[in-house]
Amino acid sequence: CLCALAAILKETLKDAPVPRAGFVKKLLAPLDAVLEGFYNAILLHHFDSQHYTSPYSEATNNLISFIDLLEALLASRIELELPLRCQRILFLKASYILNIISSSIPYVIKKKFILLLKKCVLYKSREDAKSGSLFLQTPSLCEDMLALSNAVLQVVDLTWLNQLTLSGKSSYFGSSEAAPGHDSHGGSDQTVLRALSLVVLKALEFKVHNSATEAEIK
Repeated sequence: CLCALAAILKETLKDAPVPRAGFVKKLLAPLDAVLEGFYNAILLHHFDSQHYTSPYSEATNNLISFIDLLEALLASRIELELPLRCQRILFLKASYILNIISSSIPYVIKKKFILLLKKCVLYKSREDAKSGSLFLQTPSLCEDMLALSNAVLQVVDLTWLNQLTLSGKSSYFGSSEAAPGHDSHGGSDQTVLRALSLVVLKALEFKVHNSATEAEIK
C-alpha cells in the first residue's frame, strides 16, 4: 500500500501542472489523519529490536517504503497553497527521525533519513523557488522550518552528533572499496557527512534569521 501510494504521487507530479493540485488534495485529504497516525506508530517503534538487525529484513524494507512515501509527500507539498498535515509532518515531528538516526538501526536507513532531512532544509515553496530567500516563504513553511530547526538544534546542543556513526563504505564505480592509493577518508561516508553538516548549518541559519531577541540568537 505504501509503495502504491508513493508511486501514484510521483506519477501525478509528472503530469501537467494545472490539474495536479486538485488530484493531490483529493488523494491525500481522506488519508491525512491516517498518514499522521502511520508516522507516529511507525517512527515511535523500538528500532533497536532484532527485526531491524539486517538491512535485508522485511521490517527494514517496509521502513524504506515508508521513507519513499515521506519523500513523495514532501515533493507533493508544493502543489497545495495550504499543505495538509501529512505533508507537514516531517517538519513538525522531526524529533522522531532524529531519534531513529541515532539508534542502532541499519546504516542504509540512517542514510536515507539524513538525506531526507537535507531535502527538507533545502525545500522551497513554489512562489519562493526562484528567489531562494529565507524571508519570502509562505507562513506555513516558515512555521515548519522553525519547528525543524528547533528540533535539530535541540539535539545538536546535547550529545546527538557524538552518537552518530558514519561508517558506511563509500560507493565507487564497480566496487565498494577505494582504489589502491585512494584516500578513503577513514571509511566515513562523505556524502552523509556533508548532508548532515548542511542540515545543522541550515537549521542554525534559519533560527538566527527568525529569532526575535539577541539572547535567543546567542
